[in-house]
Amino acid sequence: MTVFSRIVVAYDGSELSKMALNQAVNLVKEIPASELHVLTVYEPQYAVAYATPYYTENNGDYDRMLERDEKLKVIKDQLSVEISNPVHTYSVQGHSGNEIVKYANEKDADLIVIGSRGLSNLKELFLGSCSHYVVQKATCPVFIIK
Repeated sequence: MTVFSRIVVAYDGSELSKMALNQAVNLVKEIPASELHVLTVYEPQYAVAYATPYYTENNGDYDRMLERDEKLKVIKDQLSVEISNPVHTYSVQGHSGNEIVKYANEKDADLIVIGSRGLSNLKELFLGSCSHYVVQKATCPVFIIK
């Protein structure tokens, strides 16, 4: 049996990401020495004239970013009570698939757990599935929750 010591779970607040988080928690409960990394990726809106993302207090993306950061704090607090394993939460800005793979590589993850669909279903139709991207680019096993 393969032992996973570092598990990265992609979390965006969608139902499938919640299911992915629950599955990852169940996995780390079975492996006392394992770590759980909960990662949220923000894909900001880009102004047409600028190459950098913009967050302002009047932009809905800024509010969603703050809301997800608060949810990550709550998740970390809940998980620290539920499991004895180390739990790390992290949020980053960029292309979801790319950032998930990059983070997993940086942390030398043994497994990535991800939902098959996230919150950006319309983007997925045009740009391709984040989970498909992660499966293609990841250097470790990927567990897709459907």
